[in-house]
Amino acid sequence: MKLIIAAVYVISIAYVHLRGRVRHKLGRQLSDHSTFLAPINCLLYLFSKIPNKPFLNPADFPDLAPLQTHWEEIRAEGQNLLKAGEIKRSNDYDDVGFNSFFKTGWKRFYLKWYGDSHPSAMKLCPRTTELVQSIGSIKAAMFAELPPGSKLVRHRDPYAGSYRYHLGLETPNDSGCYINVDGENYHWRDGEAVMFDETFIHYAHNTTEQNRIILFCDVERPMKYRWVAAFNRWFSRNVMAAAGAPNEAGDKTGGINRLFGKIYKIRLNGKALKKRNRKLYYLQKWAFFGGLLAIFVLV
Repeated sequence: MKLIIAAVYVISIAYVHLRGRVRHKLGRQLSDHSTFLAPINCLLYLFSKIPNKPFLNPADFPDLAPLQTHWEEIRAEGQNLLKAGEIKRSNDYDDVGFNSFFKTGWKRFYLKWYGDSHPSAMKLCPRTTELVQSIGSIKAAMFAELPPGSKLVRHRDPYAGSYRYHLGLETPNDSGCYINVDGENYHWRDGEAVMFDETFIHYAHNTTEQNRIILFCDVERPMKYRWVAAFNRWFSRNVMAAAGAPNEAGDKTGGINRLFGKIYKIRLNGKALKKRNRKLYYLQKWAFFGGLLAIFVLV
């Protein structure tokens, strides 16, 4: 049984790694968070209604049409948030999902995260929150800012249960402010929507002198069978929701983020070690993963 489980894991990791034209180096992929969810993701890829490809047609998701219809109302609330300083980076220790993005300039304001809307969103941007909550396929949503000179490094998101929807609100409308998904560029435009599979490797860069604000949503991946859709919803509700982070004190913080806050000092020590001695850092890192593998084999 252990050999079967191990074989499934290895095959799943290989598929995740080889999927698409752009890939991480093998060492990076083996320690990437997408590797730990590889068997679950492969199940979702296998039973996905929509063919696996980097970019998707937003018209295939007609329930999202109200967002584009009312994009100017959404933009107005986003601009008000920006003026009030509410679209911002989080504390390093309370947003495990996007922790690394803040270091390169990216900022956000959550509307909802795999559950109910944040109280701060209902108070500060009620119209956008109402629109988002009226569309059942939207599992998470936020305003996301990419200021001039900011970027997001190459990465793939860990969970394949959703697709990523971006609606341009206030953008440079210029090819110098773009996202690259599996080697293909797209630049945001005001009032235009783009859909992509965020489990392909992607990165973003704003090389212009103008700001970029978008509405960013995670949209449930349509599945071929109800039992797979039910599993996806269960996982989203019980695991993904635990990565929720607050905008302000009255908002809910998920269990994973509460735990992350407690172990953040260990993470800081690891980063300090990596700066001092990269070889020792990676030796300890791979010793840890090797220990986990040994426990699995021996127990």
